Amino acid sequence: MNLINKIHFRNWRGDLFGGLTAAIVALPLALAFGVASGAGAIAGLYGSIIVGFFAALFGGTPAQVSGPTGPMTVVVTTVISTLMARYPDTGLEIAFTVVMLGGLLQILFGVMRLGQYITLLPYTVISGFMSGIGVIIILLQLPPLLGHAGTGGVVTTLQQLPTYLSDPNWVAIGLGLLTLLIVFATPTKLNRFLPSPLLALVVVTIVSVVVVVVFKDANVSRIGKIPSGLPTFRMPTFNIRELADMLRYGLMLGVLGAIDSLLTSLVADNISRTQHDSDKELIGQGIGNMLAGLFGGLPGAGATMRTVVNVQAGGKTPLSGMIHALVLLLVVFWASPLTAQIPNAVLAGLLLKVGIDILDWGFIKRAPRLSLKGTGLMYLVLFLTVFVDLITAVLVGAFIANVLTIKRLSDVQSDNIQVITDSTGNHNLTLAEQEILTQAGGDILLLKLGGPMSFGAAKSISRRMSFVQNYQAIVLDLSEVSNIGITAALAIESIVEDAIAHHRHVWMVVTPGQVERRITQLQLQRFCNPSHTQDKSSVKSSAQISQVESRLQALTSASNLIQPESIV
Repeated sequence: MNLINKIHFRNWRGDLFGGLTAAIVALPLALAFGVASGAGAIAGLYGSIIVGFFAALFGGTPAQVSGPTGPMTVVVTTVISTLMARYPDTGLEIAFTVVMLGGLLQILFGVMRLGQYITLLPYTVISGFMSGIGVIIILLQLPPLLGHAGTGGVVTTLQQLPTYLSDPNWVAIGLGLLTLLIVFATPTKLNRFLPSPLLALVVVTIVSVVVVVVFKDANVSRIGKIPSGLPTFRMPTFNIRELADMLRYGLMLGVLGAIDSLLTSLVADNISRTQHDSDKELIGQGIGNMLAGLFGGLPGAGATMRTVVNVQAGGKTPLSGMIHALVLLLVVFWASPLTAQIPNAVLAGLLLKVGIDILDWGFIKRAPRLSLKGTGLMYLVLFLTVFVDLITAVLVGAFIANVLTIKRLSDVQSDNIQVITDSTGNHNLTLAEQEILTQAGGDILLLKLGGPMSFGAAKSISRRMSFVQNYQAIVLDLSEVSNIGITAALAIESIVEDAIAHHRHVWMVVTPGQVERRITQLQLQRFCNPSHTQDKSSVKSSAQISQVESRLQALTSASNLIQPESIV
């Protein structure tokens, strides 16, 4: 795996315009995410610069632009507010240490090559927690939209909402609604040249200055002047009492950032006709987030809107993501005084738009028509995301989804299990098989299995066999089984053990491959005893059984029919 992403200058013009356009889109969102997190607007800018540059440099997606996103900001807001409440002096340093832990975990995910598995989540779970994040963002932006300071928590915000509604700041509400009007109503053609978030930021900030000049008593809360220059190094700070929570929050940031980035990588692949490297992308994102934590920046991930804008403007290589970060760095150096007048209500309006866009409206509308179980699971994950935490929501959702999937697969596999004692019925038997069963007169049991046999099929195999007791020989036909799991193979072993214990003859039909290897690994030959003789008193007609055995032996040369006495 090459450490550096594939960078070249053959598309430098397109990458320049792409990076510049992505930076224009990222600027207002970086400020908004920084203020919303509680770490300050500058933390959002540092996060966009550091994660954006190093994720592009070391990542595995050519045209992806990274930076603080809605989902990551939701988690880090919880981390900062919780730790600051417990440790006013060191809480922020501990929170940035959690950001570093999240980045370290992402690097480990990449080194362990887990990238291909990160996004293997059912869409109902992904839809539920993404919509839940949208709901969280919307709820947390209601206080600043109404002219009040945010509380940092969903439950607290809901508890205080009646108070906020009873004492609204109409100037803040007006500025916020004007922001929403601009970002929603900006024509598509204009939006391509002048992104609506930047347009709203400039226009509404000017309006707020005019309002204060005209109405002297107007109360407008602003983000204030942000520091300029290079960020300050933050030494990792650990608290033994908070170590468990730090690891939990770090895991939450690492997993969520990985999912967010790799989903955006899939979008980038579709629109740029490229192919990303999942594991390398995780390493790049991890490096970016570790450095962001070291220098007081918000954690980030691949940002879908910025990536799409970058590609549409001509960006094709990692150079565009790096240029986007350098443009934002110039803003920090020379344009920071201009941001001091930006009202918090404007940032709240921009984040409300982000929250509304994150909601999976398409699936929410269609889910009840597609599956009631899927709809219920999606809303359960949404509820857990909003009122518990993201990791719990994803784990519970993935567990329930997997259980439902296993049940469906088990039902399908159960349909491929046939227990046959006579030639009548629709069993798709060959003429030779029908003749053998007819001659046996019910003394031979044919167990036919087909398709993949996982642990979900083991119960069905055992249940089907429990209904048949009186037989003298059993043929286990596994020739159509493509793959057999350990649990299903052990169920086959139990059948063989039971047959040998009752002095019954056993034949197995297998094809070369995984099934044959699994049967050999179980060492079924340990049941073999060449000198074994059956109890003749229990056989209706010894001559009849011998005749059938001869027919079965004759079929051995035409198929991979294996007896325990001759198993290989």
